[in-house]
Amino acid sequence: MKTNYLCPKCKGFLNVGENVIFSTRNKNHDVGLILLHSELGNYKVIKHPDYHYEEGERLEFFCPICHKSLSTGGKEKLVKILMVDENKTFHVLFSQIAGEKSTYKITGDNVEAFGKHKHKYLNFLKSFDNYPYKDMKL
Repeated sequence: MKTNYLCPKCKGFLNVGENVIFSTRNKNHDVGLILLHSELGNYKVIKHPDYHYEEGERLEFFCPICHKSLSTGGKEKLVKILMVDENKTFHVLFSQIAGEKSTYKITGDNVEAFGKHKHKYLNFLKSFDNYPYKDMKL
């Protein structure tokens, strides 16, 4: 079965081919579509050549279908989407910081972390009040 990525708000399909599509806004309030590779741990980004942002800049991510924010909120904002693979649903969280490589695949209290910056948000995931991953196992 093919892996699908869904908006957690409208349940619309976000992936086309090998990419997951997001509407984004940079610090200058410019907007553009960003395509991220669907393989967890692959940080290939496709965007329009005239849509600019800086390494280290926090981007806002939105569903390109319902236009709702995909941010988890809180001080350390991450993007949250759903991944459906072989009839199993996972939460996938990743950093909103351009160039930061940290992704988390979560099911129940188990977390699989990817990327060279994967340790940056582990304490956030464990300590965030009322967060469903508070007692996760790494």
